Amino acid sequence: MQEDNSGSFFNYIPQGCRLCSSGAKMVLFVTGVCGKNCFYCPVSNERRGKDVVFANERPVKNDEDLIEEAVSMDALGTGITGGEPLLRLERVIGYIKLLKNHFGDSHHIHLYTALAPEKDVLETLRNAGLDELRFHPLVELWKGINNTSYRESLLNAHELGLSTGIEIPSLHADYKSILLLLDEVGGFLNLNELEFSETNSIELKKRGFEVVDDVSSAALGSKDVAQSVKFGKLHFCSSRFKDAVQLRERFKRIAKKASRDFDEVTEDGTLVYGVIEGDCLGILEEVARNMYCNNNGSIETAWWIAEELADELKRAGCTVSVIERYPMKNGIVVEKTPL
Repeated sequence: MQEDNSGSFFNYIPQGCRLCSSGAKMVLFVTGVCGKNCFYCPVSNERRGKDVVFANERPVKNDEDLIEEAVSMDALGTGITGGEPLLRLERVIGYIKLLKNHFGDSHHIHLYTALAPEKDVLETLRNAGLDELRFHPLVELWKGINNTSYRESLLNAHELGLSTGIEIPSLHADYKSILLLLDEVGGFLNLNELEFSETNSIELKKRGFEVVDDVSSAALGSKDVAQSVKFGKLHFCSSRFKDAVQLRERFKRIAKKASRDFDEVTEDGTLVYGVIEGDCLGILEEVARNMYCNNNGSIETAWWIAEELADELKRAGCTVSVIERYPMKNGIVVEKTPL
């Protein structure tokens, strides 16, 4: 069993997780509609129960929005989630085909579902280009999963050539039946560290769960449960890994694509640059043209150029500051430092 410094551990990594850990997977939220009522569901109020589509944090109004977001982060794959994606099957099929047609067969697509789709649905998904399917059965079905429709669905998915697994939160439970079924189909088990969110915290507290500490959203004991499960294709994804690795690596990919010659990309994937407001073009005459630009009347340049010229610029009546912001288009400003 290998463990990384973010608390995740594994003896097997599904392809979807490999790409996600490098920040190369776009998260495609195809609907907030679900029909289940899992007590641990972390989906935000902005999305829960609403038939909305997001690519990462970007609302998707048309196909161009989706492709632009994937291009902006140089995505090598997409994870389709919800809500329950298969309640909007035609939408899912359309997006899979769109992504495969635009980026090619190498664009890896995995999908999460709490349903047990029949063979014809699985064939449709596979023919559209789906690569990997992750089942999310309800907690009360885990112990007797081999007596449910999930068994046949997993077997059919495996026979159709889909990489097949079960992805569930790491809870105190009887995993024996799940492990037997996965062993039969050569499937993987992804255990996610249980996390507190704005929308599930009341239900988690009702059931006696507590946070690990004041700076974490992880539930105490969830990691210990995962460590007690013995299985050949096990992957445990920690709360810290999602925040400290996946998101940061995605930001770094976006920043690399979006950065200008004068932007500095930080270790956290944010962009740092200088902003000058006022009549300053005369002072910038000796600065290479690719090292500044006019953005709606403000001049943006390298932070070190702004810092070096700050005194002269201020004497000319300009205001000068250094900005750090997230790399997405119109990304949130993390910090603004006046010079």
